[in-house]
Amino acid sequence: MSFLNPLLLLATLGVALPILAHLLNRQQVKRTDWAAMQFLNRNVRVRSRQLRLRDILLLILRCLALLFLVFALSRPIWQGGAGSWFSGEARAGVVLAIDSSFSMEHGPEGATRFNRALDKARVIGEELLPGDPVSIILLGGEDEVIARNMAFDPDRFETLLQKAKPVPAGMDLDRVPKRLKELLDDMDAPQKEAYFITDVQGRDWQRASSNFQMALSGLREEAQVFLVPVLGAPANLAVTNFELVSGTLRKGTTARYQATVRNCGDEPVSAVQVQCRVEGVQIDTKTIPLINAGSSETVSLFVPFHNSGATRIAAEVSGDLLLADNIRRAVAVVRDRVSVLCVDGSDGSSGRLLRAALLARGDGIEDDGYLVRSIPWISMPLEKLEEIDVVILADVPEITPEQAKRFSRHVKQGNGLVWFPGDNVKTAVWNDRVSKEGISLLPAVLGQPKNTGTDTGTGRPLNPSMPHHGITLPLRSLPEDLFSETLFLRRFEVEPSPASFPILSLAGSGAPILLEHSIGRGHVFMFTSSAGTSWNNMAQTPVFPMLMQQIVTYLSGREFERPRVVGDSISLSYVKQPDANDAVFDTPSDQTITVPVKEHRNQFVAMLENSREAGFYEARVSVQAPGTPIAVNVDTSESEVASLTIAQLNANIKGTGVTVTNSGAELTAAIETNRTERSFWRNFMIAGLIFLLVESLFAERLGKSKRASGKQSDPLPETPTGAQDA
Repeated sequence: MSFLNPLLLLATLGVALPILAHLLNRQQVKRTDWAAMQFLNRNVRVRSRQLRLRDILLLILRCLALLFLVFALSRPIWQGGAGSWFSGEARAGVVLAIDSSFSMEHGPEGATRFNRALDKARVIGEELLPGDPVSIILLGGEDEVIARNMAFDPDRFETLLQKAKPVPAGMDLDRVPKRLKELLDDMDAPQKEAYFITDVQGRDWQRASSNFQMALSGLREEAQVFLVPVLGAPANLAVTNFELVSGTLRKGTTARYQATVRNCGDEPVSAVQVQCRVEGVQIDTKTIPLINAGSSETVSLFVPFHNSGATRIAAEVSGDLLLADNIRRAVAVVRDRVSVLCVDGSDGSSGRLLRAALLARGDGIEDDGYLVRSIPWISMPLEKLEEIDVVILADVPEITPEQAKRFSRHVKQGNGLVWFPGDNVKTAVWNDRVSKEGISLLPAVLGQPKNTGTDTGTGRPLNPSMPHHGITLPLRSLPEDLFSETLFLRRFEVEPSPASFPILSLAGSGAPILLEHSIGRGHVFMFTSSAGTSWNNMAQTPVFPMLMQQIVTYLSGREFERPRVVGDSISLSYVKQPDANDAVFDTPSDQTITVPVKEHRNQFVAMLENSREAGFYEARVSVQAPGTPIAVNVDTSESEVASLTIAQLNANIKGTGVTVTNSGAELTAAIETNRTERSFWRNFMIAGLIFLLVESLFAERLGKSKRASGKQSDPLPETPTGAQDA
């Protein structure tokens, strides 16, 4: 036998109280001799023995009642059949963990994996008794504990299950044993059980770490662990990417977006329709003839911009069993016009090359809404930066401290800066002027010019391997021989800052050619080789116009255009301290969240931590201010919905001591087999209450008997001497 609350056994010392009361009561008897006592001695002795017998019986009843109540509160437990001679209750504390990641929504309506998981949870609930402690956790995103040590009540249990919903996020499998252990440690129960109901995605379980298996095995020291799989078909389509490829986000233009659709299943899918919607209205549809199993296909969608302002755009596929990843969202901040200023510090050749690259069009038609100007370096102080979206500095010898501050403020406001070196650049002056107030204007510290040519006098080519970035998308469509023909003879040695991001590099050495970093709401691109033809031949290749036009498109965008993933933070930055102390974020489900504005790195930011929904959020600087949409998408790594087979699952968790139950019947049988401990607190409680009731009835009857015998005896007169007479 063991006890759940062994310290309460100290209360058995309370048995001494009725015994002590009995002994004290005996000491209170007062003896008075009187003249006729000798005639009653015989009768009194008989009567005394009866009274003592009744008192002792009453004392035994009181002691037994107290002992049984103490045993009941200390929660005695017998293992196996040790207490089989009288019935006990198979009680257990249960931690119920349900996978709520969005892959659990896979399946037909009403029969999704999550619906079937809830059915398995109900089977577990049928094996619980009222009052059993239950904790329920939904595993997905940040995880949510919807019940902690709740005394089991069937109606409340069912209500919680009906309210449970999947979240548009993935599940961290390595974190599951830790969360289960936390809930098990927080629970007091004669026997503990942990149930993990999941679709056992092969993507997660096949690469499960040894630490996960060790942690899962360690749970056996805390509880009996059950793994309850809800298997499903692997078929699934997902829109994994949707982004701007070319075009300027400007009123009256048409931009080309590219949507990527992945077939996550094990069979090919044909005739996949991809729809493009702008502000909810379908404007373009493309059909992908065939997507092989495990492959991705891309399709171009053309979006016309008839109005300026923030525009919601989405690419969507249909006819799929998992809706969460069928749509990908983006936001385009469309301008009335885009203005680019090229500042040339040389003889004007760099400015001419840059302007030609930016205005290169197949039809040769000028666009009034796309203004590109080139000016000499000495004219730069006269320019009004507030009318310019992107500034390009090419071989500018130096800038004044005041100009450095102007450029920094310009970028912080959400505009762009592109920097090219050249023969005229004064390295020491630039390093000194652009590193004020703790924030560097350029992504790297300048070193000395260095020759990168080969022994044969040719330059080093560009590395065709490049990271996934907004400006590299059109370059990926170019043949690799164009990169090998783009040669660099000279470049600046640089020391990139920790916050910088390398985009283009030289083949072989990996030396950076193009770096980027952000300042406030804008971005700065820094080339390490010149825009002219003396250091490289980049301006003479198709790479240059595509690269420069894409850089301008990228820089003339806004921070809101860059989609987030569920779980990411959403920020709203300010150029200067706002009048309102709080910013407002409206969620896709129309919930309004107020976020305080705080100062961070010399700017003011309102940060909404951990976006929980997929869709379009609205960010506003105040309750009355107009909103700006921000796109939030799901992480499509969760879209690989193929489940392990039962055989694979058993092999995967072999040696952990975890019990796998596939069907409801197996689950019920496993619970009954493993629930070997019996709780007898109810039996002791009932016995204690019975003894307490019998003691109360017996004591009341004994009291009535004493009162009745007292009434039958007439009071005796007193003699003049005060002695009672018979």
